[in-house]
Amino acid sequence: MTTMLALRAHRDASALVLEDIPVPEPGPMDVVVRVASAGLAPGIMRLLKMGAFKHLPATVGFEAAGTVAAVGSDATGVRIGDRVRVHTFLNCRTCIYCRTDRDMMCPQQSMMGYAAFNDVAMPLYDEYHNGVLAEYVRLPYWLVDPLPQSVGFDVAAKVHTLANAVRALKWAELPMGSTVVVTAPTGAMGTATVKLAKHFGIADLILVGRHSDRLKAVAELSGGIPAGIVALDELPEDWAATGALAGRLRELAPGGAHAVLDYVPDGPVTGQAMAGLAAGGALVHMGGNQTPMPLSPMAMMLNMWRFVGSRTCTRNDALEVLRLLETGALTADELITHRFPLSDVLEAVDAVQRRDEPMWMPVINP
Repeated sequence: MTTMLALRAHRDASALVLEDIPVPEPGPMDVVVRVASAGLAPGIMRLLKMGAFKHLPATVGFEAAGTVAAVGSDATGVRIGDRVRVHTFLNCRTCIYCRTDRDMMCPQQSMMGYAAFNDVAMPLYDEYHNGVLAEYVRLPYWLVDPLPQSVGFDVAAKVHTLANAVRALKWAELPMGSTVVVTAPTGAMGTATVKLAKHFGIADLILVGRHSDRLKAVAELSGGIPAGIVALDELPEDWAATGALAGRLRELAPGGAHAVLDYVPDGPVTGQAMAGLAAGGALVHMGGNQTPMPLSPMAMMLNMWRFVGSRTCTRNDALEVLRLLETGALTADELITHRFPLSDVLEAVDAVQRRDEPMWMPVINP
């Protein structure tokens, strides 16, 4: 095979295209992975419009698992036929952040098939900006993780999402027996957080989303942890202006929540959810919400609240998820709600944008 299908973004184009391109050849330090499963994230189109893709045209997508198909002459520790999870985070590996398990803060941090976060020289991103929504992907050999036989390719492709939830839960610094609010819990990040709640000593969950029927389905993922539900479409119509969401959260947790794990991409939910925190509580935000917060610095000070921004996970978070999956302590197969062939990826992207039906973790199978 000399060509392959790939989902591509082109400069100044408003839509992605599925096209034939050459199968990548490995350089001396590379591996080429035949993609068995690739994750599909709704943020691709948003970041494309924001100009976060620094090299176009490019193959998009950053979550994948598959089988090693080719190995460069200087690559070590990996063989053709190995089952692997692809770790698409590109970092310098030598700065203070990379050396202290904070690699997501590296100035060169970028993601294959996705975004670059800073305006500095990024030699790895220059070389490996093509992503994984294709039949094959080329990457440095040190960015593949061995995949346990007990872990399927579809779940392995979404380890990144599960690891993001792990990172958010760690940032929250939860006490045992905590009460935690999860916003936008019906998406990939929210369902991952609910699924992981029992591993972080959470005693009570409060799920905040648009529709009660979808929230009830997510609540069943909690492993027996009680989950209160706040459906925005059941609040008074003027809830955004009156603070009714904050009031409802206080009704469900009179003493306040120990943390809010916030995945809302826009609107007033973030600010009102923070007002439902207990003294010393934390709001961990990973939704990219650009709506200004209504809380004053004095309110933050008096309540000793923490606002923590978290753009992604660390490599060690991903390895921790793989260990949980390998031992059976964590199962995640039920989170994969939709599977599409690569030939239908454009329809899949459209479905993810519309969200007409519950869609937790969709994957593409080339």
